[in-house]
Amino acid sequence: MHIATVNPVNGETVKTYHPMDEDELERRLQLAEATFRTYRTTTFEERSRLLHHAAEILDEDQDAVGKVITTEMGKPITQARAEAAKCAKAMHWYADHAAELLADEEPDASDVKDSGASRVLVRYRPLGPVLAVMPWNFPLWQVIRFAAPALMAGNVGLLKHASNVPQTALYLEDLFHRAGFTEGCFQTLLIGSAAVDDLLHDERIKAATLTGSEPAGRAVASTCGEMIKKTVLELGGSDPFVVMPSADLDRAAEVAVTARAQNAGQSCIAAKRFIVHTDVYDAFTERFVAGMKALRVGDPMDEDTDVGPLSSEQGRKDLEELVDDAVRAGATVLCGGERPDGPGWFYPPTVLAGIDREMRIHREEAFGPVATLYRVDDLDEAVLIANDTPFGLSSNVWTRDEAEIDRFVRDLEAGGVYVNGMTASHPAFPFGGVKRSGYGRELSGHGIREFCNITTVWHGA
Repeated sequence: MHIATVNPVNGETVKTYHPMDEDELERRLQLAEATFRTYRTTTFEERSRLLHHAAEILDEDQDAVGKVITTEMGKPITQARAEAAKCAKAMHWYADHAAELLADEEPDASDVKDSGASRVLVRYRPLGPVLAVMPWNFPLWQVIRFAAPALMAGNVGLLKHASNVPQTALYLEDLFHRAGFTEGCFQTLLIGSAAVDDLLHDERIKAATLTGSEPAGRAVASTCGEMIKKTVLELGGSDPFVVMPSADLDRAAEVAVTARAQNAGQSCIAAKRFIVHTDVYDAFTERFVAGMKALRVGDPMDEDTDVGPLSSEQGRKDLEELVDDAVRAGATVLCGGERPDGPGWFYPPTVLAGIDREMRIHREEAFGPVATLYRVDDLDEAVLIANDTPFGLSSNVWTRDEAEIDRFVRDLEAGGVYVNGMTASHPAFPFGGVKRSGYGRELSGHGIREFCNITTVWHGA
């Protein structure tokens, strides 16, 4: 098992870690279980104080932790710092809103009377230790959007992070400890993927959340189904970006470039399939391709870099195979499409046109800065192609026509519909998908309640 920081700029191994042995893993499980017994009784005020403090520390650490992220997975440094800032914002938000989101609820008085009760409450109680299996692409944000609500609900967290971001994983454990959380409230487990199944079978783990690949999601869901444990899964995405004739083409093309190339395109909610009405197809394509060509690819530590390397050599190979398959089947490369010379796992911003249903890239997620273009004749065809995917994470539609907006919101099979803007997560709004993009929701009140025991408290007359 290889747990290591490998710099994607040059492929050099920076630091290697030994996986935790069974004794250390058992110690941490015991600690999580014991800590939960007392932490669950803390007040919202106390949890809020601790989480606010953690957010303040993270804000102070932005530059340092940003450099760690960039070194481990290649995110441009400006984007890495922005990720840290976003995490701090979410922590402050949950610290401020959790008490309200989890406040006792009182059903309608007539229903209480009809039940024969004098009083009925619905109370949100924590479940216990929650295992989070998290990916490398947003190594802070993916964890914080689980950890902040889980901790505010009174749960404790165990993190199994991706094996290529161990320093970020250890930073997160240290962050919560420095903020004053008891040691067992949040622990990082330096273990390989093979150890996850045993953890999920352990009765002390009460629930699990995973962000990652479809095969990983299937494995976690299967074991948790066997064990009857709650899960939340956020898996892949191949989000449509639909452009209709009434759209602001300059703005749509500008946002399309960011939506596809941010984090070198390594995002589940990145726009990947660009579905453009024939009346504006040529004009949009010209703007979009020019924008993709203008992106600066290079050293992610450089403040002016737009696109850094992909996170791994295998990731680049997988992306190249999708592009090569499409080209062999007749797709046209409008820009990019060939790996550059030199060290590192770089891949250029690429636009492919002439996509058909038989190409792998039509069905599979392209995890890198590769966009596919589709020309459609009307709204019906746009909806048909947008939904012609096994995924359903989010979607983007660009139109000023209210009737078209209503139709897209009604018919797109996705967990989000972003109108005249780019998909982005915010702590106040629920986030998640349908179909093979997973189930359950993160963020907002929906997310904090996912790992709660929703308890009916009935008082006799």
